[in-house]
Amino acid sequence: MSHSDDKPGKVSQEQAEDAVRVLLEWAGEDPAREGLLDTPKRVAKAYRDWFSGYRMDPREYLARTFEEVAGYDEMIVLRDIEFESHCEHHMAPIIGKAHVGYLPNGKVVGISKLARVVDVYARRFQVQEKLTAQIAQCIQDVLQPRGVGVVIDGAHECMTTRGVHKRGVSMVTSKMLGEFREDARTRAEFLRFIETGGRR
Repeated sequence: MSHSDDKPGKVSQEQAEDAVRVLLEWAGEDPAREGLLDTPKRVAKAYRDWFSGYRMDPREYLARTFEEVAGYDEMIVLRDIEFESHCEHHMAPIIGKAHVGYLPNGKVVGISKLARVVDVYARRFQVQEKLTAQIAQCIQDVLQPRGVGVVIDGAHECMTTRGVHKRGVSMVTSKMLGEFREDARTRAEFLRFIETGGRR
């Protein structure tokens, strides 16, 4: 897994910190004020964490699979995967949960790896529709299952803290591939598993 500290592009740590100082001044603050002296460094460090997905390859997490599963070929679902992302339009947080399911085709992957795939794509600038499609396509491409289903429920801070200021609103997106798309019964089973957390 690539965890290089080098950022994409040719922007240095110093340039990133200077950019934060410019934004502070533009907002009406004094970047030289005592309370803000270390803010540029802290923001750059936070960005390195929030956007670490650019330095990782999600496919590597799915590379190690297990084939000795006693012929298990029924649906596997990992629900309520919490994530934090940032929208590419306003750089505001998107907070939510992802639900991922697939129909294995002879091999399965450790469930924590599915959560890692969600995390890698979430730690990039995103729109929720693209995030949903990227997760599903990655699982499909690497595991080659009979089908994949991904549903994401996200709250967008660009909508709750600015603009229309609507709190308590979430957006739901889904991407179905293979049997999840072609077979209504398979799709319904997946949605039944994840609705209200699959609780009975």
